[in-house]
Amino acid sequence: MVVFISDISRLYSDRAGKMRKSVIRELLKVTQDPEIISFAGGLPNPRSFPIKELEGILDYVIENHGPVALQYGTTQGLPALRESIAERSHKDGIDATAENIVIMSGSQQALDTVGKIFLNPGDTAICGLPTYLGGINAFRSYEGNLQGIPLDEDGMRVDILEEKIKELLKNEITPKFIYTVPTFQNPAGVIMPESRRKELINIANEYDLVIVEDDPYGKLRYDSQPVKPIKAFDDEGRVIYMSTFSKILSPGFRLAWTIASPELTRKMIICKQALDLCTNTFTQFLAYEFMRRGSLDLHIMKICELYKPKRDIMMDAMKKYFPEGYTCYRPKGGMFAWPTLPEGIDTETMFLDSIKEKVAYVHGKAFHVNGGGDRSMRLNFSYSTNEQIEEGMSRLGNVIKKKLEKEKVIL
Repeated sequence: MVVFISDISRLYSDRAGKMRKSVIRELLKVTQDPEIISFAGGLPNPRSFPIKELEGILDYVIENHGPVALQYGTTQGLPALRESIAERSHKDGIDATAENIVIMSGSQQALDTVGKIFLNPGDTAICGLPTYLGGINAFRSYEGNLQGIPLDEDGMRVDILEEKIKELLKNEITPKFIYTVPTFQNPAGVIMPESRRKELINIANEYDLVIVEDDPYGKLRYDSQPVKPIKAFDDEGRVIYMSTFSKILSPGFRLAWTIASPELTRKMIICKQALDLCTNTFTQFLAYEFMRRGSLDLHIMKICELYKPKRDIMMDAMKKYFPEGYTCYRPKGGMFAWPTLPEGIDTETMFLDSIKEKVAYVHGKAFHVNGGGDRSMRLNFSYSTNEQIEEGMSRLGNVIKKKLEKEKVIL
């Protein structure tokens, strides 16, 4: 075993020294105790994985495409898979071809690529309050300065967004891009209506900005009609759209994709060449074959049928077990609920109390770039069993009530 006598950290780059652990990844270590009911991870339910069908597809791919599927692939991705994604995108109103698409090793790689392409140390990007922690970590790893825009039940407040852009420009700061999760947002669960999506595009056009549209959950709809992606209204090639197979097929495949203008696509390909040369060729073949057989839409329907009752159980249990004074938007899709508790409660400090009661969540501060979110928490309803959701919400309700009593909060 080699032991470093000297302080190896003195050799780190400035950027490496500023890297921070993922709050969620660290919490997941804590929640490995099988007695803990965890609402912390953003995990699909294992029951949603089409294992039997994939067994047959795996044999088919090995028998018919083995030498190619087990080889390195092109950086941009399997042409047949990109063609299939382009065809599906047309149904959502996105005018895409296979040449506009890059297959990524998960959405996190796509976010990292955006950060690498656009952000110099100290550059400014705009995101929601709250917003997806993976996006925050990716952009901050390139030393980006993130400015947050509050959300309401219709997503990012575009009126406040425009005022923030004007303020930044007045101070000679040009934001590099606007990052948004407009459909069943992580963590807040809200959905941006079409009218606001068009407003957002108009703002980006007027101020010559890029929009990064992150859409992992758009197909997981329970109570809402489809809403076209922001990319569908993009006439100037300024939207980078990204989505993933992680929530609609398998996160273990590590397959996502971006749709962007030819210029941005070329830049992303060059960037990806330095990251991993190419995305897993074998899983690309599996995903393509799954789509070619017409299985994906039916499978998404099955996932929604599995998740909707879980959402309902969590929301009903929240009413039953949480004390008065909390607020929570009822998500119409996706995988998360975002309750905000009464004044006087800090969900970060309350986390240790919840672990003692064998229930876990992610505290709201992790999703805020401005230090806010202290009374909020993200709860995942997709992973746990129905019985675990009921029991876990009961435990969490008791934790909150005890915390209120201890802090002597009067409702």
